[in-house]
Amino acid sequence: MAVVIKSVTKGGRCDKAGVLPGESLLTINGEEIADVLDYRFHQLNRNLTLEIRSDCGTVRKLEIKKGEYEELGLEFETYLMDKQHSCRNKCIFCFIDQLPKGMRQSLYFKDDDSRLSFLFGNYVTLTNISEHEVDRIIKMHISPINVSVHTTNPKLRCKMLNNRFAGKALSILKRFADGGIMINCQIVSCPGINDGEELDRTLDDLEKLFPQVESIAVVPVGLTGHREGLYPLESYTRETALTTLLQIESRGDKFLEKYGRRIVFASDEFYLRAQKPLQNADFYEGFMQLEDGVGMLSCLKDEFDWALEQAEPSDIKRKITLACGKAPEAFLRSLFAGIKDKFPNITVEVVGIENKFFGGEIDVTGLVTGGDLISRLKGRALGEKLIISSSMLRREGDLFLDDTSTDDVEKELDIKLEAVPNDGQRLLAALLQ
Repeated sequence: MAVVIKSVTKGGRCDKAGVLPGESLLTINGEEIADVLDYRFHQLNRNLTLEIRSDCGTVRKLEIKKGEYEELGLEFETYLMDKQHSCRNKCIFCFIDQLPKGMRQSLYFKDDDSRLSFLFGNYVTLTNISEHEVDRIIKMHISPINVSVHTTNPKLRCKMLNNRFAGKALSILKRFADGGIMINCQIVSCPGINDGEELDRTLDDLEKLFPQVESIAVVPVGLTGHREGLYPLESYTRETALTTLLQIESRGDKFLEKYGRRIVFASDEFYLRAQKPLQNADFYEGFMQLEDGVGMLSCLKDEFDWALEQAEPSDIKRKITLACGKAPEAFLRSLFAGIKDKFPNITVEVVGIENKFFGGEIDVTGLVTGGDLISRLKGRALGEKLIISSSMLRREGDLFLDDTSTDDVEKELDIKLEAVPNDGQRLLAALLQ
């Protein structure tokens, strides 16, 4: 296999060695280069032998010496250097299967790529991974790897993932653990299916892989209003969310007593749905699963409160509107109430946006669309600017999921729009600027 070189950095090692765009990289130090992980791993050596094939088919070897952290200076057609691996499952809870029709095609792509797990923190199910990839992860010690476990009951996992190999794939977890690979696990919890006794079984099995299993995130299933023909699932109610939350926290307490670490955490959605107070920042042991919504709001509050403590008081007067999902609306109102002592003339109006695009049960901020923003805020006095979370935006940061652009929102609402990441310091700065 060979990867085609798109460009060569001028003045770099490969440029000086005569490598040209359009040629193919075959091997580094005799190791075949198939994708980004091969390339990044094998180019770390200081003394390299590159096997290059020209566009006319001639193969030559180049000897290159470089610094320890110096890059070779090659660019390829795609970041992964080959095609992204798509998912082979048909999970009963898959969010992509619940998207409305007519959205841009890229949103319907389901990735299940072990390389993206290491590079960007994506989760993989292990049903789409070859023996070569498993061996390579262990050999290169590519760690941590993020795995969508959901259940360790083989029959139930086959049912939930709609893949007859899903149960067998669990054996890879032990191979990773035996190989010293650290594993972060995700469980999408579906009421009456993999919670309750099944969740206890899963946590028992994952505990056996400790300390290689270093964190477990449990998140409630998200259901849109577009589930025609899909497996019948129920959302968590306040009561069922509370039951599962207490189960997760009880297990975390036992792990803490036994190992000095909680290991398993419920996502913020469980607390919001159960109408229970969020835990403090130090509860989350370094926020290992922020991208799964575990401790995200507590982290935001911790950063915001610290930034507020450092800020100099001011009598600056302004009104700002912040739009979010319905779930964190009350939390954000209480967060901003604390600014009054230092900034008595700043008014922040928090508006929770009902998600009509995906259906009323979806209440997280990251899935708010531009169309729903416009519909909810049209005609309101929004003040100096409208703040949103950057998690609402896709593709170069200017498009919402419904293809409404940030320019569209600014034009329709006649307001300056500012997208802020989940960072308490930057959020306070956006209020004070």
